[in-house]
Amino acid sequence: MLYRDFQGLRLSTLGFGAMRLPCVEGSDTEPDQAAVDEMVDYALAQGVNYFDTAWGYHGGRSEVVIGRSLARHPRDAYFLADKFPGYDLANMGKVEEIFEEQLRKTGAGHFDFYLFHNVCEKNVDEYLNPANGILDYLLGQRRAGRIRHLGFSAHGDLPCLTRFLDAYGEHMEFCQLQINYLDWEFQNARGKVELMRSRGIPVWVMEPVRGGKLTQLSEENAAILAEARPDESPAGWAFRFVQGIPEVVVTLSGMSNLEQLRQNVATFSEERPLGERDRAALGRVVGNMLGRHTVPCTACRYCTDHCPMGLDIPKLLELYNEAMVTGGDGGFIPSMYVSTLPKDKRPGACVGCGSCAAVCPQRIDIPGTLADFASRLAG
Repeated sequence: MLYRDFQGLRLSTLGFGAMRLPCVEGSDTEPDQAAVDEMVDYALAQGVNYFDTAWGYHGGRSEVVIGRSLARHPRDAYFLADKFPGYDLANMGKVEEIFEEQLRKTGAGHFDFYLFHNVCEKNVDEYLNPANGILDYLLGQRRAGRIRHLGFSAHGDLPCLTRFLDAYGEHMEFCQLQINYLDWEFQNARGKVELMRSRGIPVWVMEPVRGGKLTQLSEENAAILAEARPDESPAGWAFRFVQGIPEVVVTLSGMSNLEQLRQNVATFSEERPLGERDRAALGRVVGNMLGRHTVPCTACRYCTDHCPMGLDIPKLLELYNEAMVTGGDGGFIPSMYVSTLPKDKRPGACVGCGSCAAVCPQRIDIPGTLADFASRLAG
């Protein structure tokens, strides 16, 4: 197992994510305790020492199941991470209640790592609202030793992350970001990593295979990668990409069975950095994936000057592209972001006048695209 140092700790570069545990008869709220025990035992035996869970995973059962598995091992044999569930605004005034319940559910005694969960446009105001007392409470728990290291995960855009760091950055020891070769430019993961570097904040990776999307490539894309590295799996390509980012300490993988774990352990047991030819192959794959699912908006903003509704069309098209690449069903990030907009600024507010399309240098059918986006969000 490869390791990286963090404040004197030796952390496995592969982190065991407990969001996609094996479940009983396919029920997401019933993780299979015996199967999880087997995976945790194997992970620890192979040198994996970082485990990540959260309040909402598996309907609230992930913390319990992973806690039971880890409790069968010495407490100093592993590091456990959990998160405050601010993705649900109803939780904002309940930080003490939830934290105490998380300690009870996991039986861990303390959390080695604890995060503000999913800082984004939807919740950043409430995370920063001193009336909720979230930061003060968590800092108090860190002083008491019940939290060893405090950080945050984020799906927000660069301005949102900057705002959060301007307020709380001095207290943040690490940041967990969605990073993979598709999102390096598409979601500006590169810019987010650069922001963390400028603030001196180490990076943890989530969604390195984008929820499995990067392991299920088309025949054409799989062939491109196989020609460059015949012995590397699609998942291996995704992991090699994030391994090459100097700021990354831990890469989390939500593994659903023992075979996935075995394969990932093997990948994270050796360095195989990507070369120039490898990166060129990935560039071709990314071009294929984006070109077939997205509209070619360049954010020139000619359209916005002609929109009678004052819509931020480039941003809406950016979100539409994200939804299409994710699977076309609206997508988590687009749905979350659009919910923060006034109703008269959402895709459905487009009146279909066509003034925007008439001046679009890329000849995008903007009214049709926004109508499709609104339909997907509603569906």
